Amino acid sequence: MDAKARNCLLQHREALEKDIKTSYIMDHMISAGVLTVSEEEKVKNEPTQQQRAAMLIKMILKKDNYSYISFYNALLHEGYKDLAALLSDGIPVVPFSNGKDSFGGITSYVRTVLCEGGVPQRPVVFVTRKKLVSAIQQKLSKLNGEPGWVTVYGMAGCGKSVLAAEAVRDHDFLEGCFPGGVHWVSVGKQDKAGLLMKLQNLCTRLDEDESFSQRLPLNIEEAKDRLRLLMLRKHPRSLLILDDVWDPWVLKAFDNQCQILLTTRDKSVTDSVMGPKYVVSVESGLGKEKGLEILSLFVNMKKADLPEQAHSIIKECKGSPLVVSLIGALLRDFPNRWDYYLRQLQNKQFKRIRKSSSYDYEALDEAMSISVEMLREDIKDYYTDLSIFQKDVKVPTKVLCVLWDMETEEVEDILQEFVNKSLLFCDRNGKSFRYHLHDLQVDFLTEKNRTQLQDLHKKIITQFQRHHQPHTLSSDQEDCMYWYSFLAYHMASANMHKELCALMFSLDWIKAKTELVGPAHLIHEFVEYRHILDEKDCAVCENFQEFLSLNGHLLGRQPFPNIVQLGLCEPETSEVYRQAKLRAKQEVDNGMLYLEWINQKNIKHLSRLVVRPHTDAVYHACFSANGQRIASCGADKTLQVFKAETGEKLLEIKAHEDEVLCCAFSTDDKFIATCSVDKKVKIWNSMTGKLVYTYDEHSEQVSCCHFTNNSHHLLLATGSSDSLLKLWDLNQNTCRNTLFGHTNSVNHCRFSPDDELLASCSADGTLKFWDVKSANERKSINVKQFFLNSEEPQEDLEVIVKCCSWSSDGSRIMVAAKNKVFLFDVHTNSLLAEIYTGHHSTIQYCDFSPHNDLAVVALSHYCVELWNMDSCLKVADCRGHLSWVHCVMFSPDGSSFLTSSDDQTIRLWETKKVCENSATVLKQEIDVAFQENEVMVLAVDNTRRLQLINGKTGQIDYLTEVQASCCCFSPRLQFVAFGGNDGAVQILELLNNRIFQSRTGHKNTVRHIQFTADGKSLISSSDDSTIQVWNWQSEEYVFLQAHQETVKDFRLLKNSRLLSWSFDGTVKVWNIITGRIEKDFVCHQHTVLSCDISSDGTKFSSTSTDKTAKIWSFEHFSPLHELRGHKGCVRCSVFSVDSTLLATGDDNGEIRIWNVSNGELLHLCAPISIEEGAATHGGWVTDLCFSPDSKMLVSAGGYLKWWNVVTGESSQTFYTNGTNLKKIHVSPDFKTYVTVDNLGILYILQILE
Repeated sequence: MDAKARNCLLQHREALEKDIKTSYIMDHMISAGVLTVSEEEKVKNEPTQQQRAAMLIKMILKKDNYSYISFYNALLHEGYKDLAALLSDGIPVVPFSNGKDSFGGITSYVRTVLCEGGVPQRPVVFVTRKKLVSAIQQKLSKLNGEPGWVTVYGMAGCGKSVLAAEAVRDHDFLEGCFPGGVHWVSVGKQDKAGLLMKLQNLCTRLDEDESFSQRLPLNIEEAKDRLRLLMLRKHPRSLLILDDVWDPWVLKAFDNQCQILLTTRDKSVTDSVMGPKYVVSVESGLGKEKGLEILSLFVNMKKADLPEQAHSIIKECKGSPLVVSLIGALLRDFPNRWDYYLRQLQNKQFKRIRKSSSYDYEALDEAMSISVEMLREDIKDYYTDLSIFQKDVKVPTKVLCVLWDMETEEVEDILQEFVNKSLLFCDRNGKSFRYHLHDLQVDFLTEKNRTQLQDLHKKIITQFQRHHQPHTLSSDQEDCMYWYSFLAYHMASANMHKELCALMFSLDWIKAKTELVGPAHLIHEFVEYRHILDEKDCAVCENFQEFLSLNGHLLGRQPFPNIVQLGLCEPETSEVYRQAKLRAKQEVDNGMLYLEWINQKNIKHLSRLVVRPHTDAVYHACFSANGQRIASCGADKTLQVFKAETGEKLLEIKAHEDEVLCCAFSTDDKFIATCSVDKKVKIWNSMTGKLVYTYDEHSEQVSCCHFTNNSHHLLLATGSSDSLLKLWDLNQNTCRNTLFGHTNSVNHCRFSPDDELLASCSADGTLKFWDVKSANERKSINVKQFFLNSEEPQEDLEVIVKCCSWSSDGSRIMVAAKNKVFLFDVHTNSLLAEIYTGHHSTIQYCDFSPHNDLAVVALSHYCVELWNMDSCLKVADCRGHLSWVHCVMFSPDGSSFLTSSDDQTIRLWETKKVCENSATVLKQEIDVAFQENEVMVLAVDNTRRLQLINGKTGQIDYLTEVQASCCCFSPRLQFVAFGGNDGAVQILELLNNRIFQSRTGHKNTVRHIQFTADGKSLISSSDDSTIQVWNWQSEEYVFLQAHQETVKDFRLLKNSRLLSWSFDGTVKVWNIITGRIEKDFVCHQHTVLSCDISSDGTKFSSTSTDKTAKIWSFEHFSPLHELRGHKGCVRCSVFSVDSTLLATGDDNGEIRIWNVSNGELLHLCAPISIEEGAATHGGWVTDLCFSPDSKMLVSAGGYLKWWNVVTGESSQTFYTNGTNLKKIHVSPDFKTYVTVDNLGILYILQILE
């Protein structure tokens, strides 16, 4: 460390030790690579804050200048500006050299760093361009260790990549600025799947010892996070070089606090990313002198001695370094052919491949053709074989070993000849090589060998089949990623339709590919090759595409679901189900557990597509005017655009600094508007994602935006929490009018179909109409008045008008507020219709169909409803979302509609299918009876009918209409009982379907109901804190009254005893004949959530919101064991059948298995960590059940899981369509399971044998 820096630190040591907190400071210094983790531990071990600060400063004093600078930067970052100011005078100057002219003089350190980072070697012939190299180094040094971007841009073939590599081929510069190394990524033109592959390869390279993760990231977002961690923790102060970047969206994946150097043809690619940006422009071509210098080096002559033809060749090559190199390489082999090559360049007429291109096609085509002709005869055909590889794809050597049936060394020798002739490029990736063609070379080869292409593709497939089985490719094989990505492409190009269908219609292939790269690329392939796949079997193609489309949100996440189990949930007629069943039967023989959903045939998938484009709630989504694209926005601050047919992502834009509340396509589909909590409105180019305008005249969050329906004169309307509406003229980029009139937040606005009126909805309880031309208020409807009643004064009533939608002819308008939808005549303001959706939820959004009287309504209780506005009748329920639905919208032709939700998904529904197949849904409070081979389910549906369902046959008997809150069977299934919200309990005789006994004893909703073992008494518990024991035959009843709060549940014991537990923290034992308390246990300070009784009847368990579970003996008033360790409310517990084990489940998704005799923890089930911190069990664990032999455990929560009790590992997971499962009913033989999810879907599952 410089003496000046050291003295400055010593001088201010006391002030620093007194004030700084070391933990965050050290985080910055570890990221900067100047402090090790073991040094951090040493500091943390000091007892006091001041001693920790003293130890840190002592360490810094022993370090170098970079440590001083890192410490200074950390102080600034953590808000210690005054302390940083004390150190500013001592900041040392870190020298760096502009680089030795390292032509030839490269140190072993540089060679090692660049080789490990995959930086391409110098071309065989190289001329220095000192000025440009120096400019790049200077811009990079300006980053000063902080995240930022340096862009090297220029036209194709101008040598950008060579310059970028040369800038880091300098010992002092590398050591001074990027001691953490350099990492090169050849990007090229990419789709999402291709980019993911690049990121996966980079993460593998950066994490060779797999210390961060032993599996590849399965989506771009996960890869971005992995890369950020690897760069910060494992490779701090390193440089990432992105070569040949075409698209701005690609940079989003690398926008994670790195130092980045990129080469591109498009200077504007970095417009979409944050941080400091510097640009170096590379002139379009070599000057004449540099061109001559390259030729002289190739032919080993002095520049002055070059023949006259050399000057003409440089002129014909138009300064392209690539073309000059190609001709130079030829002249090196044939030094007497100057006239010949010049004549070839001047006279030969080559077909132009692409006219509208920035490449010098004339020159390059000609040079390419000559280069290929001059290859040795015995290797020409090998170069022709390269015609089948796609642009920007780096092909591992192993792929070409398969293609040519050769050893690695033989292949590398052939390819090296192509590299030497500048006909191929080689990248080193660790120990292996990857080869790629320049895209001009790909174009040239494709055109030249057009008639052979099909046979060449056929050749690679034939060779692949000789060496590999598609689904047995291992991820550690060098070539596996290539085959997973391009096997289908080669088959389609080879016209091998039969083989392509066999591949794409194979569950094994889908399993192997989705596990490695996620589902997005596969869905894209099903769309891409649909015309071929449909030839084989249209229905099968639909089966697989639907399977991927509806399960994509599961297949793209960790832990990876068992694809065979997912396939077993498909309809029995589906090819996916057939293959899954076949595979499952084979695996069952080897001890695998699989479940069949035996009542699945009664369930219809009403969604056509489920996409998960966001990482947080989706607040709004809308169709483009042509219906082919969907834009969406939400809490993750992004705007996403994807294809409506496949869900394939087209754009991803970090749109605002805060949550994005609304988005809208313009009528001509050229623009998308977004508005946000950050008070800004932005207009984006819908194709490129480029920001066109930003408006920020609103003073509060902007909640809604909508374009006029006429594209000739585009206006945008926006509404804000500042109570104002604004009209923006896109032709003038200004606010045309501000509309005053609302007295509270504006929630929604819509132009009339003829654009004459603008309707707006507000939290002030009104719907207003505005004249668009004059911007004056035309009229107002007070929606609040329709909610008034005589008891409630108007000033106390809050009515928020949520949204509105015009009928297609503009004569009527639909308005939503609270739990009602109103239909008004626009001309007379008269109320035409009123729809009440129910008191349990509020309406979030509504939309009118463009072609009929259908309206779609989004509700806060996860449901979407279709209503006929003419008849005011509900047409259909659409259930599928797992949380609040924020937005609904019909497609322009009305054939489908979309819904977006808090659950991060957007669903597409076919209107006709939904209208025809709307199913009744069940409430979650059911009872199940298992008899021999029968499963009988008693349930109440959403139309208030009591259903008796035969689980095996699917037959449903509708018993009676009831307002039931719970129901149960009698022991011999002669009767059923049900309790209601009014406190009544009723008994129905199944034989003649009549209610013959009824009693209203409770004062509040009945929550649980159960017959005694002899069936003579009915026991019920209620929200009124009482338990009623009713001998319904003798009409006698007893009330068990002692709990101070609601009874959570009860269990019957032997000898007319009953155990109950309550929100009051107590567990009580009652005599149900006398109604007296026999034992009163004060178990917990908080609510008792569950109890279970051991099979020998001597013990019981209790669990609580206080995060503990306890084991009790009925003989003692203090617990035998207190079970601690859960980090969330312990919601359920169950004893094993032999009473030796107790399982407990909590709200974090954890299950713990305990030894009952000593209270020791045996297993923690669910140690798997999941992306984005989601609970391992998908939410609370709500119910548990052991198998009779105590070797297995089934748990309910966000979905169902089966566990091996001996190992504590998961045996199987069954993903229900909905979530929040309350209870799992299990047959005595542990082979049949029954539950209902929060969407009201019934699952009767049977173990596959």
